[in-house]
Amino acid sequence: MSDGSSTEVTHEMPGKKRKHLGGLSIQSKLLVMLLGVSLVSSIVVGAIGFVNGRQSLHEAAVDQLVTIRSMRATEIENAVRSFRLDASLQSRNLSAQTLSKEMNAGFAQLQSRPAVSEEEDEQLAAYYRDVFIPELEQRNTEAYGDRAFIPESNAGKYLQLQYTVQNQDFDADYDTLLRSNDAGDGTSYSAAAERYGDYFGRLIEQAGYEDALLLNTDGDVVFSAYKGAELGTNLNTGPYRETAFAEAYRTAMATNSVDTVVMTDYERWIPSLNVPAIWIVSPVGNDSGVTGAMAFQVSIDRINDVMTGEEHWKEQGLGDDGEVYLVGRDNLMRSNSRKLIEEPESYAQKAINGGNSPRVAQRIVDVGGTVLLQKVDTKAVDSAKLGKTGAIVGRDYIGGESITAYAPLDVEDVDWMIVARIDTSEAFAPVTTFTRNVLLSLLGILVAVSLLSLVLAQVFTRPIRRLVDATHRVAEGDLDVRVPEGSRDEFGGLGIAFNDMASSLQLKQDLIEEQRAENEKLLHTLMPESVAAKYKQGDEAISEAHENVSVVFAELVGFDENARGLSPEEEIRQLNTLMRGFDEAAEKAGVEKVRTLRGGYLASSGLVVPRVDNVRRSVEFAKSLIAVVERFNAQNRTSISVRAGVDMGTVTSGLVARTSLAYDLWGDAVSLAYRVRSVTDEPGVFVSQTVYTRTQEIFDYVEAGTIESRGERETVWKVV
Repeated sequence: MSDGSSTEVTHEMPGKKRKHLGGLSIQSKLLVMLLGVSLVSSIVVGAIGFVNGRQSLHEAAVDQLVTIRSMRATEIENAVRSFRLDASLQSRNLSAQTLSKEMNAGFAQLQSRPAVSEEEDEQLAAYYRDVFIPELEQRNTEAYGDRAFIPESNAGKYLQLQYTVQNQDFDADYDTLLRSNDAGDGTSYSAAAERYGDYFGRLIEQAGYEDALLLNTDGDVVFSAYKGAELGTNLNTGPYRETAFAEAYRTAMATNSVDTVVMTDYERWIPSLNVPAIWIVSPVGNDSGVTGAMAFQVSIDRINDVMTGEEHWKEQGLGDDGEVYLVGRDNLMRSNSRKLIEEPESYAQKAINGGNSPRVAQRIVDVGGTVLLQKVDTKAVDSAKLGKTGAIVGRDYIGGESITAYAPLDVEDVDWMIVARIDTSEAFAPVTTFTRNVLLSLLGILVAVSLLSLVLAQVFTRPIRRLVDATHRVAEGDLDVRVPEGSRDEFGGLGIAFNDMASSLQLKQDLIEEQRAENEKLLHTLMPESVAAKYKQGDEAISEAHENVSVVFAELVGFDENARGLSPEEEIRQLNTLMRGFDEAAEKAGVEKVRTLRGGYLASSGLVVPRVDNVRRSVEFAKSLIAVVERFNAQNRTSISVRAGVDMGTVTSGLVARTSLAYDLWGDAVSLAYRVRSVTDEPGVFVSQTVYTRTQEIFDYVEAGTIESRGERETVWKVV
């Protein structure tokens, strides 16, 4: 903007220099002031509301989870108390006392029977060897002996032969097994079992137990509702003597009180093929004495129904992901995982992420349960094992991040922890929504203030922006730009000065472009476009090697004699006429001109544009030169002729000297083209042996002589 500056220089004080002021523009300063006030106030108000609201929502999510955990803890504690109370009542009623006495007597009578025969003993061993143990080992990694679970007593073996072996079918109808009480052997045991077995059946069906056993005071399992592998065994000396169930029996019997109830934690119960089992044991008898004990196997489903809320998680406030589960002191689950129930196909990988081995993870999926399988090694469980109650945010048992509410469970005889968890992403969804709403509101305020600030700032800075934009466009090369000159203030005067400057620059740029175009045109007449591009880049050594290029070297014969009687101007005119004719012929034939000499013309085909038929084009071009000269002779009454040589091969092209811009072509093909045209003094088109070989089927030739080429004599041919 030199013109604008010169206009204002007369108004400046002498000795002062114009300074370039950096920093923000006027519009930016206005925006900063307006936005600064609104931004600070909005941030202060938004931050206060955001912190308070987020904290409240966070606490509400945690409180809700704690409430659900407390409610579920109360439910499971009440359920366990109900199990224990029911077991105590069942073991003290008159039916149980009568059943215990008669079944004990029947068992004692069987004990006095003759020992089972070898054939019967083998039948019992075959059942365990071929049926029970193979099925058990499929569900367990341990191996067992063929006679590991056979009762020691004669009565025990007899009962298993009559009931367990006969009735036990893993695919059988369990209702049928429950009612198969009479072995049909006429014994007092079978009679008592038929008479009182219905009592056990009703306990199973109505109270929801998995199984029910009757034991005598010596530890013998004298009756089983489902007649499984535990029937007839002794809990003090038999194969199950080291189980938690056996220990619970011994503890209950040691009290000698019918008011005693002992409950076991989950353990893998071998007679149920290693399925986890909880036993509740209560002595049978009255104030006169204890005659035995009743043991009830609590169904896993009853525990799971309480902990899962019968799988109505969402309706109970746990959303799409939350759950409540039990954990033992061994850090293994005591209830099923919601993730397994809802997403069994993807649970194995989640279990591995939570620390389980791939084998255990697959086992969880195969059995469809996490009890005594899923490991829960989290801070929440560790805290609950220390008797603490609380809630934390951290890693859960499947590797994700959850809010976890934990507490020890108040259940007699077992050491369980209760844990409620929900993914943080779901639990804090209201927090996320609140955060988004606050940010959107703040953003809306900022947008509104920004728009208002822009409108106000643009009213004042519009002329300056137009001038700045126009200046940038001029700097980018757009010299046609003009700014409006409507205002009559200083901005209007500045616009007029700018337009004058742009017009002046446009005029100068047009002159430069015209000169550049002329230079480009001249440069392309001297050399090919690729060489010209390298020349303009400043390359010092410009040369290119070309394969399979045909070369035409033509000279005018008789032009010097014709020019002796001509003025210099006329001589140049005629020479230009010939050269233009040669150029036109070259363009028509698809041949590239290399350079022209006084009385000579060098051209090539396949040099700039590769052509498969460059040899044919070169010969045709050479022949067309004869026609050009003949037309010239007819028009000017001259007797000039042309002698042309054609060869093909490898050539090199380039600039010989940068100062004189001499573009030339050299190589064996050029030399040979020059030499073949001088094999005779006669005018015409002469070709090398190579050209002849490639075009002999296209053109007619006669032998014109021989020349020395590459140490050998080579035949030169003339086109006829």
